[in-house]
Amino acid sequence: MSFMKIWKNYRFSLFLLIAIFLGMICGSAFSTKTVSYLVPFGQVFMNMLFTIVVPLVFFTIASSIANMSNRKRLGKIFGNMLLIFGITSFIACLFMLIGVFIVNPVSNANIVLTEGVKEEVDLATSVVNMFTVGEFQDLLNKSHMFPLIIFSILFGLSVNLIGEEAAPLKKILNVCSKAFMKFIHLIMYYAPIGLFAYFASLTNQYGPSLIGSYAKCMIFYLVMSLLYYFFFYPLYISFVKGKKGVRSSLKKLLLPTVTALGTCSSLATLPVNLQASEELGVAKDVGEVTLPIGATMHMEGSSMASILKIAFLFSIFGKSFSSPGTILIAILIAVLSGVVMSGIPGGGLIGELLIVTLYDFPLTAFPIIATIGWLVDAPATALNAVGDIPSTMMISKLVDRS
Repeated sequence: MSFMKIWKNYRFSLFLLIAIFLGMICGSAFSTKTVSYLVPFGQVFMNMLFTIVVPLVFFTIASSIANMSNRKRLGKIFGNMLLIFGITSFIACLFMLIGVFIVNPVSNANIVLTEGVKEEVDLATSVVNMFTVGEFQDLLNKSHMFPLIIFSILFGLSVNLIGEEAAPLKKILNVCSKAFMKFIHLIMYYAPIGLFAYFASLTNQYGPSLIGSYAKCMIFYLVMSLLYYFFFYPLYISFVKGKKGVRSSLKKLLLPTVTALGTCSSLATLPVNLQASEELGVAKDVGEVTLPIGATMHMEGSSMASILKIAFLFSIFGKSFSSPGTILIAILIAVLSGVVMSGIPGGGLIGELLIVTLYDFPLTAFPIIATIGWLVDAPATALNAVGDIPSTMMISKLVDRS
């Protein structure tokens, strides 16, 4: 991978990280009065994101579901694919959750934010509030993200079931989805300025411990990624090839790993994934179905990152991350982020807002966890992309066995 290609793929993330870093430096170096002049610039960015999120979620999800061309997918392949994708994403979540409890990568951060944090409610009430709202207009509130997602899925499915008669509506949904994605791209041109201002204010208020917390999270995620890669992928491969076939199979993962790290894209890694799966003996019809879908709907790295983001927010807001209900919702959100939300345009943004709203954090928490997403983007992408190969191998074995 040439330097120019790597620069092209990573430059925007690099600009954002530089802006955040410079904002932290300014927040540490200048007085509160001076930094206060930057606050409106950060608030403008936040407001733009929050005003677009509701229509973005509705149109992208409804359009994706409504325009599905083949509802009768290959039954065995699709069923086993959902099973394996769900199981591996759950294992990734559980692995990260155990690591978080053992290591506690945000301990001693000395950052406690309390703005707008609500009292914790019981599990049954949390589940009801997670999936439903009492009035239609409540769906238009960005604090009710998951009910909006459910509504959008059902609406898209209803349009899909109508058939050809709904073709004009499908086209409208698709065009609106593309328009709002372009809207997001336009807003992101302002992101370096907005994030510079936001983190200058945040660091000025809470000090350099914020920088240390991000560094600890990034190092922790890198270590957990390596452990997951070298323990679970061989374990999955041994299910198919046996212990003797693990070493030779792991060699086939090298090119996809390097490609994913270099391009920072699961889709860009798809061609080498298809090649590697063929060399590993995966049935052609299985690989050609599961790998393209896996490139957008199977993200073990994203699931692990979601757990870390949730734990990070709970720590800096001074909330307990130990109750069974809290942990169950965390796993659900992480699996959704890794299996469902990743297949939707703008799914990363939606997943992060879902974390903030389901746990009733103030919306100012969004850029805090979005920053973790940018920091761990490369290793997360590698796990997302490379993980599709062992999963496809297992799917192929189950399909051939049945």
